[in-house]
Order: sequence, then structure tokens, then C-alpha cells
Amino acid sequence: MSTVIRGIGMTSQRTRERMLARLREQGIKDEVTLSAIGSIARHIFVDEALSSRAYEDVSLPIGFGQTISQPYIVARMTEILRANNTLNKVLEIGTGCGYQTAVLSKIAKEVYSVERISPLLLKARGNLRKLSMRNIKVKHADGTLGLPELAPFDGIIVTAAASHVPHELLEQLAIGGRMVIPVGTEEQILYLIERTETEYRQTKLEAVKFVPLLGGTN
Repeated sequence: MSTVIRGIGMTSQRTRERMLARLREQGIKDEVTLSAIGSIARHIFVDEALSSRAYEDVSLPIGFGQTISQPYIVARMTEILRANNTLNKVLEIGTGCGYQTAVLSKIAKEVYSVERISPLLLKARGNLRKLSMRNIKVKHADGTLGLPELAPFDGIIVTAAASHVPHELLEQLAIGGRMVIPVGTEEQILYLIERTETEYRQTKLEAVKFVPLLGGTN
């Protein structure tokens, strides 16, 4: 019950509705994505000292040099990935605190998420356990390698900026699948990559700012 008591002012429907109204103003149109975001208590994914800022449109530190993305970016990437389709199997690279993972669990039948930082993954597992989500599996692994043993995926979402699109992730995308990934070092651009039977189509979307995608585990 502690998750209900903690930050109780933040759980009010009015607080979440204000966030959803702002997302609509920012151009998010997909009602399934908006419903998913509105149903997740974002404040449980941040430290208690920051819970009063949980529904602001800002990224916040979650420890280990990582951040929880601002609600707009979470909504935008989710909307692009979903593209008004039902998703069966989705791969997330970078579990972080588990917030984006939780949102994905509302729009996909199965969510697999990879995190390279072991103590952060433990934190995410604790956060997700509070929400009793049954369709999520998280793994401590090198995200640049994906999860080849579970491929192909209808959707792949990468929540850290890659210097280039990892070939391993391209190979794990199903035909007809979509990948949303930030690419770049100094300047980062969000890309949509769509796999057809003959090629990978890349679409440049917008400038973004993410922590860098790193290989290995710790």
C-alpha cells in the first residue's frame, strides 16, 4: 500500500489529466498512447525527493548517470512505435527506472527490456513489481546486442543515443516492424527505421537529447 500513500498529491486524476492535456497541445494524437501514459503513476519511478516534479515535462535523474525521459519524449516514441497497430512483441533497449517499459506494457502483448546497469535494473524491477505487470520481462545484458534468442520483434525502442544504428538490432526487427532510435553524439536526431522485405527505410524525425548508448554491462 505504500505506493498509494507516497506522493498522494501526485496520484490525483487532475494532475495526470493536466499532463495529458499538455501532451495533446504538444501534438500527441494517439489516444491509446495517451491512455497508457495516463494510467501509469510516474511518481513511483523517481526518487521521493523529486516526486513533486514527476508530472512536469522534464527529464529527471534516476541515479547511475541516467535519466527518466520527459513525458513528451516517452509519448512521442511510443506513438511512433505503435503507429495505430497492435504490437505483439516489443524490445526496449535501456530499461532505466522502468517507466517507458511500463507504458509499453499497455500497448504491446509482450515487452522485453534490456538494461546494462545491474543496480538500476534491480530498481526498475522493484518499480514494476508495484504495478503487478505480467507481460514484462527484463534482463541484465548488453543492449547493443539486443535479444537475438527472442527475435524477431514487431517494435524496438532504444532509450539512449547510439553513435550509429547497431546492425544486431536491425537484424532482430521483424519484416513490417518499426524501430525508434536516437542517433548522434554532439547532435542527436530521433529516427524511425522500418523494415520491408527488401530494405530498411530510415526517416529523420526531430532533435532529441539522450544519455549515450554504451556496450557491455556493469
